[in-house]
This record gives sequence, structure tokens and C-alpha cells, in this order.
Amino acid sequence: MHKITLITGDGTGPELSDAMKRCVEAVIDVEWDIQTAGIDVFEQEGNPLPQRVIDSIKKNKVAIKAPITTPLGSGFRSVNVALRKELDLYACVRPCKYYPGIKSLLKEPEKVDLVIVRENTEDLYAGIEFEQGKDDTKRLIQEIESLSKKDIREGSGISIKPISRYGTERIVKFGFDYAKTQKRRNVTYITKSNIMKFTDGLFQHVAEEVALKYPEIESYHVLVDNMCMQLVQKPELYDVLILPNLYGDILSDLCAGLVGGLGVAPGANIGDNYAVFEATHGSAPKYKGQNKVNPTALILSAVMMLRYLGEQAAADRLENAVAEIIKEGKYVTYDLKPSRDDPTAVGTKEMADAIIAKIGDIDG
Repeated sequence: MHKITLITGDGTGPELSDAMKRCVEAVIDVEWDIQTAGIDVFEQEGNPLPQRVIDSIKKNKVAIKAPITTPLGSGFRSVNVALRKELDLYACVRPCKYYPGIKSLLKEPEKVDLVIVRENTEDLYAGIEFEQGKDDTKRLIQEIESLSKKDIREGSGISIKPISRYGTERIVKFGFDYAKTQKRRNVTYITKSNIMKFTDGLFQHVAEEVALKYPEIESYHVLVDNMCMQLVQKPELYDVLILPNLYGDILSDLCAGLVGGLGVAPGANIGDNYAVFEATHGSAPKYKGQNKVNPTALILSAVMMLRYLGEQAAADRLENAVAEIIKEGKYVTYDLKPSRDDPTAVGTKEMADAIIAKIGDIDG
């Protein structure tokens, strides 16, 4: 039996985690180590990510996390970012796969089956920021102006964009290894190296070096702005996309939009020693307690977790049940209906109930 840390989240997180938990228990025996984190915990304990949560993940090696709110512009920094840094979860993996029955603007959405592999620890998300007007920021600006011979406007905030050879090598290698083991068609590494020559340029050059070690895998380099257009016009040409942190975050949402939105977008954060699985979407606090939010993304994240644990048969059973419920379109949440005000839409709990019943039908 696997022992797994379950972080129940805040906002709609507890409802979603309960739905996911019951679906996983329908296909495999699990011992859950239930932990809390987020805004509510911050108010009670003064820390949105208590050490007990980190200790639990380090002990169990694998965790699944419901969404946690990150305040915009102020308050504590993202729990997601803190987890990735603390556990060195350097690879964010976000599949974007179309399931029949989901609304899409594409003519042939069934051809879309992409995987975003995003570097998680560097780039502008490294958290190296200097607030405008502070003495340290003023000194930093003076030093940058002196070294670069370029002026920075007074009153600027500064964010530092570190990209290293080490960080790039391991994320690109992770992406190529993923493509190899999962039998994917091709790999595309994505930068803005024509402008940021010493950061994105380094990412491109290192990726090209790593690609030489995988001659059996077709690979390309594409600039990020061009990639956005390519994904809208012909996403079926692409398979595994490897990106620095910021671009990976943005393009994963774009790709989710191709297949129906964040409600069906799972994710994982993986390192050499630990893995944390989570939905791509946020906590939607305005829907808290309403039994309304689509549980699919977190359930599909659990499918990814089962595959990571080597439980392929259980993962297939759960994914097939989810796909069948979506295809039938009867017991799904409002966002998966042809009209968002469809009175036949069911709630979070009821959709999970339908998935569990479908697992029973498939097994029978």
C-alpha cells in the first residue's frame, strides 16, 4: 500500500481533494497522510506552509495537493513556489490532452496531446526581487547602470532572471527522457533567445547540446512568441515542449485552453527525490463551499500520480472512467456542459460519484 501526503488546500481545495481522494480509493488502496496549508493555516499558525507539511512529503516521497490561494501583489509568497524550492521539484509537467465531449474552438481538437515540461526553480520565478523606492533597490540600480551603461527609470522595481547551465541541462534532459520513455513524437525547446541572449540564449545552446545525445528524437527550437501562434494554428505538430519557468507557466495555460480550459488541466512537480501532483488551476475562493467546481483536473493529476507510482492499471481505469463521463456529458459540472447555465449540471461531489460508478461499470 502506498502512503501519500494529501494537502487539502483552501478555497475550493477541500471539496476537490475529497472528490479526488474518493476516486483514487476506487481503484487502489492508499494510506493518506492529510496535511493542511494555505490562507487558513497562515491565519492560525503564521505560516502558510508549516514545516510539518514539508516533513510529511519528505517522509512519503509523493504528495498530491489541492489548490492553494496566492494573494495578488501582497501577502505571503506562493506556497507552490515554496514547495518547489524546498524540495527541489525542478520539473513541472503539465499534459494538455483533449477528451471527446469537451467544448473546443479547434476544428480537430482530438489531435491535441501536448506535454509542457517547465523548469521550476530559476528564471523570473526565482523570487529575487527588489521593491521600488527601497535603499537596496536604489543601490542595485546604480550598480546595474554602472555595469551595463544603460539607464533604469527612477522608481523601478527590479526582478532578477537567473538561468544556469546546470538548471537548463537537467530540465532539458528530463524532457528528453520523458519523451523517450513515454514514446512521444518530438521535442521543442522554447526561448526568446534573439533578445535575451545571455539567459534564454544559454537555455537554447544548452538544449541543443543535450539534444545531440538523443539523436533518435526529433527536436526543434522555436521562439516563444512564434510558438504561441503555432499552438493556436497547428498544435497537432507539437508534442513535448520544454521551457524556462515563466514561458512554461504562460504556455501551459494557453495549451489548457486548446483542450477545454484549466478545469481539465492536470500537473506534477517532480524532482530527483520527491513529486507533488496538483491541478493547474487556482483555488477559486469565490466558489468555496458551493459544490460547483470541476474536479477533473485534480483527478487527472491523481492519474499522473498513479503512473508515477507504477500503478499503470489503476491509472488507466481512473482515466478511462473520467473520459467516459466527459464523453457522455450527463454527470458533469456546469463548465463541461454546452451551456454554462445548463440546469442539468451536477456538482463536484456528484461528478466524482459518477466517475466512481463508471469505474465499477468498467471493472464489471
